[in-house]
Amino acid sequence: MQTLHTLLPRIWLSRGVLAWMLWPVSLVYGALVFLRRWAFQTGWLASGHPPAVVVVVGNVVVGGAGKTPMTIALVRHLHAIGLKAGVVSRGHGRNGNDIRQVVPGSVAGEVGDEPLLIQRHTGAPVWVGASRLATARQLLQSHPDIQVIVCDDGLQHLALQRDLEICLMDDRGTGNGWLLPAGPLREPWPRPVDLLLNTHGQACRDGFVAQRRLMPEAVNAAGERRSLTELAAQSVSAVAGLARPQAFFDMLRAQGLTLAQTVALPDHHDFADWDKNALPAPLLCTEKDAVKLWVHQPDAWAVPMTLAPEPAFWQALEEKLRQLGLDVPASTRPVSSVHGQQTA
Repeated sequence: MQTLHTLLPRIWLSRGVLAWMLWPVSLVYGALVFLRRWAFQTGWLASGHPPAVVVVVGNVVVGGAGKTPMTIALVRHLHAIGLKAGVVSRGHGRNGNDIRQVVPGSVAGEVGDEPLLIQRHTGAPVWVGASRLATARQLLQSHPDIQVIVCDDGLQHLALQRDLEICLMDDRGTGNGWLLPAGPLREPWPRPVDLLLNTHGQACRDGFVAQRRLMPEAVNAAGERRSLTELAAQSVSAVAGLARPQAFFDMLRAQGLTLAQTVALPDHHDFADWDKNALPAPLLCTEKDAVKLWVHQPDAWAVPMTLAPEPAFWQALEEKLRQLGLDVPASTRPVSSVHGQQTA
């Protein structure tokens, strides 16, 4: 039997019978979204702005569009142009709602898999908490020199006021164009955003384009590396606990790999019950899954991903940062690519 995390994305591709059955519920959802936004705009619900520039990276469609690798790319670019950046995140999949800093010794169960990857790839201060506003304030209290706070996956977290919104879209676009649960939209679209980034790598009419590709090498828990070309000479297994696990499998096949067996798991799966003999070796996984899977199967091979927004995107971002009063050089060398993993 198909589970909801695999069935619903198929329903959301078109306005079929099941989508129409859910459409009345989406009207109720849409009304609640409107009332919530109105409540924040009028002050009925409290919001606040920490004393730093706030940049939110998110999307309006359920599922992974590359938010975490974009957050990594953004933080590294901010560092490259001389700005001090920190990150706040909800830390989906972790145990507890407390506010805490992600440190090198943190584990995914305490801080979430995505914040752990962001900290490892950027070295920036990363804090997690249920309230992005309270978390941002704690970040600044501990790191008062931070000039830019990047909020990972916070487009709908309206309690945190923001200066810039970066909205990501992947190859799905807006699906059937309906709100949850009849469609994939978290909120009505189109709506104003500061920067729209299409992560499917194809030229498009609206917004900028970013390329997402798998790195040519995989790495295991011991730091050993194997090229995908070498792995392509044999059958492999693959596991992915993502919002869109099939996208990872498709990218592996596009690199010439033969996937004998695949296992698609829900997003942020904790692998606590993982059987290391469940799939034959060699086993490939995402970086996001590896931070949890390696505890049980250190010989699994994580395949990193690169995300590279086009230079025009960085130029537009820098101009907006200047307008916000930040000292950004007139000419910079963009960060061409960054390791990260496709997530929700």
